[in-house]
Amino acid sequence: MELANIEKLVEKYLDATTTLQEETTLKNYFTGGNVAQHLQEYTYLFNYFVIAKDETFTKTLRLEPKKSKKKNFKWLSVAASVVLLLSVFVGKQQYNEYQQRKEAERIYAQVSKGLELLSKNLQKGETAVTTLYAYEKTINKILK
Repeated sequence: MELANIEKLVEKYLDATTTLQEETTLKNYFTGGNVAQHLQEYTYLFNYFVIAKDETFTKTLRLEPKKSKKKNFKWLSVAASVVLLLSVFVGKQQYNEYQQRKEAERIYAQVSKGLELLSKNLQKGETAVTTLYAYEKTINKILK
């Protein structure tokens, strides 16, 4: 019955639904040394928690004065300003290129329309010249 209870507590622990009392029960079971064979893999986990709890940080930390933070903030604001100016310049340049492309497309459409009208009128003129040529040929036959 104890083993079945431990297995249920392990499942609850893995689902993160255990209480502090249940976690204490699991810690006592796995650090006690008498662990079932199929639960041996969890022994390392709970032993690590016991060892890690006793660890402390012994090195001294060197704190820097607040001046350097202000200098970093000033440099950061300068860098941000430069990036902003560059992005505006590049954005404006791309917008101008876009406007030029649109203008070129508009002019191309107008030229194409004009050339199409010219082509139609030249075709009409060609048919008229062909008719006149046939008429002239007929008149020349009659006069000869």
